[in-house]
Amino acid sequence: MKKSKTAVKSQPLGKKKDTRGIKYFLWILPFLILVFLFSYFPLHGWIYSFYDYRPPRSLADCEFVGLQWFKMLFTNKTQVSQLIQVMKNTFVMRLLGIATSILPVGFAIFLNEIKCKWFKTFVQTFTTLPNFISWVLVYSVAFSLFSSTGMINSLLENLGIITEPIKFLDSDSHTYLWMLLWNIWKGLGWGAIMYLASIAGIDQEQYEAAEIDGCTNFKFLYIIGVPLIKPSLGALIIYVFLQSWNYYLWPLLVTDSVNMRTVQIGLGMLQGAEATDFRPVMAGAMVILIPSILVFIIGQKQMISGLTAGAVKG
Repeated sequence: MKKSKTAVKSQPLGKKKDTRGIKYFLWILPFLILVFLFSYFPLHGWIYSFYDYRPPRSLADCEFVGLQWFKMLFTNKTQVSQLIQVMKNTFVMRLLGIATSILPVGFAIFLNEIKCKWFKTFVQTFTTLPNFISWVLVYSVAFSLFSSTGMINSLLENLGIITEPIKFLDSDSHTYLWMLLWNIWKGLGWGAIMYLASIAGIDQEQYEAAEIDGCTNFKFLYIIGVPLIKPSLGALIIYVFLQSWNYYLWPLLVTDSVNMRTVQIGLGMLQGAEATDFRPVMAGAMVILIPSILVFIIGQKQMISGLTAGAVKG
């Protein structure tokens, strides 16, 4: 009898099925649907680049032409030169942005050294706020201030300082500089937040050991802190490149000459004179997407490690 009781007690009880995974999936399902509708569903427009589409006929009634429109892009010398020019402009602007991506690191170190809590919060909030301002609003404010008929030129003319409007936005000179300064203004505080999180995740024992060795705070962050936040730095660089590659409205404002246009604005050069021809435009959109895909594939591991740095596994 004792053996039978022991046998009964030793039988494993049925475990309750864990449904947390299903719950988590249901929570993110609405966001996945939104991402699909606004990010992936519009990509079906690429199909037009393989057909001789002529509105208002349906796509099923149009002839399949394969790579005809892609060949047209690279056989037309004018379009090839324009494509090379806009790609060069975009790459230069993006490389300048990557070169200045170290600025948020220095700014994060500066914020970390501020001991006054209210002042640190004020500076962090004040510098992060521009990131949440839409480029549409930035466009409107900048145009109202710096256009030929804007407030700055009107004020200078009324004071008699100038006789003709200064072309702050219409001039080709210093276009790269304008783009760089406005991007720094908009992204400096936001980039610093990611680095602040990485700096806060540094083990306190390392601070204490460095202090015993006579290491100053700045030297500690330079020798120990910066190498530890390298994953975050790489993630931010890739994020900035992918995001800024798709800028349209702001480059449209600060670039007046055709020779200074970026890739997104350059797509407009493929449109017809009287109406939009979707066939070459879609073919061009697929071509200019190649650098973004390559950057994401190459830096995907670095980006994921940077975004999850300091995270705690539940």
